[in-house]
Amino acid sequence: MAFLLLFLVPAGLVATLWLAGYGFGSLGRYGLRHAGREVWLRSVAALLGAVAAAMYTWGLLHVTWAVMEAEDGGTNSAPIRPCRTAGWQDRTTASMISDYTVSFLPLRFVCRTNDGGRHATDTVPGHVNPSVLTFAMGAAVCVGVAALGSERRIRKNAAD
Repeated sequence: MAFLLLFLVPAGLVATLWLAGYGFGSLGRYGLRHAGREVWLRSVAALLGAVAAAMYTWGLLHVTWAVMEAEDGGTNSAPIRPCRTAGWQDRTTASMISDYTVSFLPLRFVCRTNDGGRHATDTVPGHVNPSVLTFAMGAAVCVGVAALGSERRIRKNAAD
């Protein structure tokens, strides 16, 4: 799991920079005043996608930090440190925290107990998942509207 996180964090950074570069580059190539509606929609979609990728990467950094803490053995490592949220002592009286898992959608660090229970920690800030969803949906809507506009323009030109 740690290897996957070590791949996803740089991939998220690259995706963020690529999408931001595409968005600003498209507007810069045509100019702000001369860019058509489709160029604006594609550029806004890329910029919204860049923000979504940046927010997801921010959450991945929090999860990566929690995984590094969980994998760190030695003194004071039981129960797993990221699982020590409010009320963890009440949960451990009935069952011990035995393992953890990472959920990528929604992004969260989940602690497992030996009796099959699980609870998500507050490792990932609460605003990350809603922000990623909102910006990704906005980007998808912009891409869809731009695609519909292109399709209409192509059909109109073909009919003429």
